[in-house]
Amino acid sequence: MRLTSYSDYSLRVLIYLASQEQNKLTNIKEISEVYHISKNHLMKIVYNLGKLGYIETIRGRNGGFRLAKSPDGINVGEVVRKTEEDFYLVECFKDDDNCVISPVCSLKFILNNALDAFLKVLDQYTIADFTENKVMLKAYFDSVKPNEKEPDL
Repeated sequence: MRLTSYSDYSLRVLIYLASQEQNKLTNIKEISEVYHISKNHLMKIVYNLGKLGYIETIRGRNGGFRLAKSPDGINVGEVVRKTEEDFYLVECFKDDDNCVISPVCSLKFILNNALDAFLKVLDQYTIADFTENKVMLKAYFDSVKPNEKEPDL
C-alpha cells in the first residue's frame, strides 16, 4: 500500500500544526519552507483540510490557519480515507474491471483484506500520537525555518 503525496502532505500539515503552540496561526509559506513542498500544492491541501473541518483558516493581513480540532480528535485512518482519491490497489478493484481472470481470481479478496488491515491500523492512531515528541518536533521545525526576523535598517 502506498499513500499519495496528497495524503502524505495532508498528514504532515496536521503534524506541523499540532506541534505548534495552541492557537498559533501558521501560513503556507512557513510549512512550504519547512517541508520543501510547493506552495501551490499546499494551498490545495490546506483548503481541503479546512473543508474537511481539520483546520480553520483566518483571512486578512495577520491571518493564517491552525487546527480546528484537538490533535487527539483527528483520526489518522479517517484523514487517509478522506484524502486518498481511491484505494484501487489493482485493476479488479475498479468498477470497470477489464482483468480477464477476475471471475476466478482470489487476488482481489486477499488484497482487500490487506487494505482493511492497513486502514484498521491507521484507525488506532491520532495526530496526537505522531506529536508525542512535540518539544523535539517544534525545535526541529524552528531549526529548519529561515530566520523570520526582519533585517535591521
